Amino acid sequence: MTAADRPIALNLCVLTVSDSRTIENDASGDYLVSALEAEGHRLAGRALLPDDRYRLRAAVSQWIADPAIDGVLVTGGTGFTGRDSTPEALLPLLDKEMPGFGELFRAISFEEIGTSSLQSRAFAGLANSTFVFCLPGSTSACRTAWEKIVRAQLDARTKPCNLATLKPRLKE
Repeated sequence: MTAADRPIALNLCVLTVSDSRTIENDASGDYLVSALEAEGHRLAGRALLPDDRYRLRAAVSQWIADPAIDGVLVTGGTGFTGRDSTPEALLPLLDKEMPGFGELFRAISFEEIGTSSLQSRAFAGLANSTFVFCLPGSTSACRTAWEKIVRAQLDARTKPCNLATLKPRLKE
């Protein structure tokens, strides 16, 4: 087996943004944790915070400042209600946006939920060499994002290219 054929275990954090959930009933966060662990990645941190842009920014800033953290998966706060503030909180932290993620997520979601997909402000990018994926709060949306986009991009065996094998070159 060559190096290109081996998975790379990444250290990932999960943040749930919700004013109503608790860690005991956080189905979306639980799904992401089990999904990433099933792929051989390690859970490096988990938090559940209310939709407060400054608390979200502080938590994610702490993770992206840690060189041992490879990625952050955020679920929730990407909608249009008055309390949804994940994009406003976290977009300023990104060094590079990944526009294709949001575009692809909405295209896939359109096949599942029709024009309701336009309400999603899901996005991804890179912050201090750490991948940041911001997903809607519903478990089905997290499943869609993970199974149809994120899982493959965090798998070093995905060809022709993937994010996992880019990790060593992000500080160039």
